[in-house]
Amino acid sequence: MYDGSGNDPTRQDVAVRQGRIVAVGHHLSFTASREIDASGLALMPGIIDSHTHFDAQITWDAYVRPSPAMGVTTAVIGNCGFTIAPCRPDDRELTMRHLTQVEGMSLDVLQQGIDWDFETFPEYLAMLRRKGCVINVAAYIGHSSVRTWVMGDQANKRTATEQEIQAMADIVREAMAAGAVGFATSTSPAHNGEGGLPMPSRLASDAEMMQLTLAMGSQGGGVYMVTKGGQMPMAFLQSLSQASGRPVMVAALLHNSTNPQAVFNDLQAISDANAQHIPLVGQVSCCPLTMDFTFASAYPVEGLASWKPAMGLGHDALKTCLRDPAFRQAVKQELLQATTFRLFNNEWDKVHVVQTFQPAHLAYEQHNIAELAAQQGVDPLDFALDLALAEDLQTVFTAQLLNSDTEAVAKLLTHPHSLVSLSDAGAHLTFFNDAGFGLHLLGHWARDLGIMSMSQAVHKLTAQPARILGLKDRGWIRENHAADLLLFDPKTVGRGPKHRVFDLPGGAPRLNTLANGVHAVWVNGHLVADQNGLRESADLAGEILTDFAH
Repeated sequence: MYDGSGNDPTRQDVAVRQGRIVAVGHHLSFTASREIDASGLALMPGIIDSHTHFDAQITWDAYVRPSPAMGVTTAVIGNCGFTIAPCRPDDRELTMRHLTQVEGMSLDVLQQGIDWDFETFPEYLAMLRRKGCVINVAAYIGHSSVRTWVMGDQANKRTATEQEIQAMADIVREAMAAGAVGFATSTSPAHNGEGGLPMPSRLASDAEMMQLTLAMGSQGGGVYMVTKGGQMPMAFLQSLSQASGRPVMVAALLHNSTNPQAVFNDLQAISDANAQHIPLVGQVSCCPLTMDFTFASAYPVEGLASWKPAMGLGHDALKTCLRDPAFRQAVKQELLQATTFRLFNNEWDKVHVVQTFQPAHLAYEQHNIAELAAQQGVDPLDFALDLALAEDLQTVFTAQLLNSDTEAVAKLLTHPHSLVSLSDAGAHLTFFNDAGFGLHLLGHWARDLGIMSMSQAVHKLTAQPARILGLKDRGWIRENHAADLLLFDPKTVGRGPKHRVFDLPGGAPRLNTLANGVHAVWVNGHLVADQNGLRESADLAGEILTDFAH
């Protein structure tokens, strides 16, 4: 048994009654209605996924697929501030269109699936509680939604007035009183909404950020979560933490092979802050950021300033733009420039053709763009765009964008102030699926590569995020704690290959992965998944978490 502490495993019995752990010890003498012989297997607390985007999906899918089958028993939604609450009825279409762009979600799926039986954030939590969920859920109040509520269609076009900032602060205080886990925002240039305009939070002044962070912490709780753009200095984040007295969680700290020191500079700043008792933590990923895409929705390059002319265009207009030599030249020039962070860094050898739609192009599949372009003596960008245009932008590519250097990623994962996270579960459903990040940490990094012990890996997935987020009675196998448990085989645990399923509203596709080595997952003592995956008849035993340790 791995109890979550990071200490060596022990051989003990665990007794559960009415969703709680009532005893842990050797040869317990309880009379049980069900006994499980887990010989040869390992028991750990359920995985806590601190970076998901289930805000929309949870309104139509109480099973928040595929996370429960991946060993996740608690998910935190609302990351980056990309939430659907609060939302006025007149802003619903705009909110969905923003999500379509920034989170790679299908507009048809969102229009068919979202249950809009709420307007305010407290009403959203109340609706989730009525509907129920198979896992536990904690929710951030999201900056872009708050801004849109107060500023309407001006939210992503200008800075806010002092009066508007105060109105936003009131909403944040209301959300914290209702049980938000914190306040989430983004300043990342990769985060664009409809038409390529910045997501609303990117227009916030430092004064707005400070006032909303103070509002979050005004009742003594909350975590400030930010997906940081390169222009946002770590010193300012330290000032937010100092002023509010609350932890700051910084995303997304990913290794960039073309600017390898940048992420370690951020982690050093986080370490320096903690040495001064200023609580900062960096969200890192144990997965290479690999993304499927088409040039009809080219998320990997949408953070480029030179790509802006292509954003928000209709199909025919987009094709005209992608053919334009001046547009292409601008993109090529920008890709040659050094930068602190961007998703795609001109590494065409890490972009492969996955699927073509004309027989003449079949031979390109599974080959990288650099290789194919060299064979034809053309620039890689020109080759990729010409191929896509020849197939009416249907060609599917895959790009390994960040986190591909094993030695560097190992340093991120073992850093004392990093939080293993960034699954993005619930978003980018047709691009990638990292919902099994926890199984990947256990199998690939701990067992296979040995960069940390299995006990340490369990700690990073359970007790550590529970402590940072203030999740009460979770993240440990201890008496009086919730019976959120994962039973697995240490010899085989991991995540399987990706494949497509068609279970979104309207039969739309999403990428899925299967769990390897998972034998059982319990949420509050209820069995929700086993060796065959999610139990479709599982009780909706999860709780909407609204009471946090300060």
